[in-house]
Amino acid sequence: MPEHILIVDDEIKIAELLRDYLHSHGYSTTLVHHGNDVEAAMQARRPDLMLLDLMLPGRSGLDICKEVRQHSSLPIIMVTARVEEIDRLLGLELGADDYICKPFSPREVVARVKTVLRRAHPPADATQEKLQLDEERYAARLLGHDLELTAVEFHLLKTLAARPGRIFNREQLMDSMYGDNRIVADRTIDSHIKKIRRKIAAVLPERELIHAVYSVGYKFEWS
Repeated sequence: MPEHILIVDDEIKIAELLRDYLHSHGYSTTLVHHGNDVEAAMQARRPDLMLLDLMLPGRSGLDICKEVRQHSSLPIIMVTARVEEIDRLLGLELGADDYICKPFSPREVVARVKTVLRRAHPPADATQEKLQLDEERYAARLLGHDLELTAVEFHLLKTLAARPGRIFNREQLMDSMYGDNRIVADRTIDSHIKKIRRKIAAVLPERELIHAVYSVGYKFEWS
């Protein structure tokens, strides 16, 4: 069954152009042109990825992205004509996986879709075999070596490694580490990341798996 892309854009011609290009590359699609219709479209058929315009009638793309992230890790690529840096960062902080500015090439969008879907569903040997996470024992093994993580470090690494390439801000990482909504300083996240990096470096001194994204947060990537 082909992967299904939900295209949310009020510019009908652009949405239809994206649909045609995605169909030519083997994807199925659903088109939505109003922000208030997104939830119903997702319930009618669960998408594998959402192309989400920022400026929509009804609910904005940022509001939709924020709500989806409260209950789903659905890959989201935000599409917009607004290029201000604050919008770019805000979109990523709300949980968008990527960001494309109009005008764009449909081929570029298809390439981004392929990349984000590949990150969302990495091959087994890219993550599961190299990095093994045992949730019952809070144990993490990298290339067969026990990383000896604390419970908090385990949850933090698990969140990052579950979505290679996805950028998580510090608030999202705090939620994964602590289930009691406690207030934690940003530097606490940075401190835990530093400790995890040091333990990974003991196994892979030539590689950096956890990458900092300036002013946003962190992501996990093998490259």
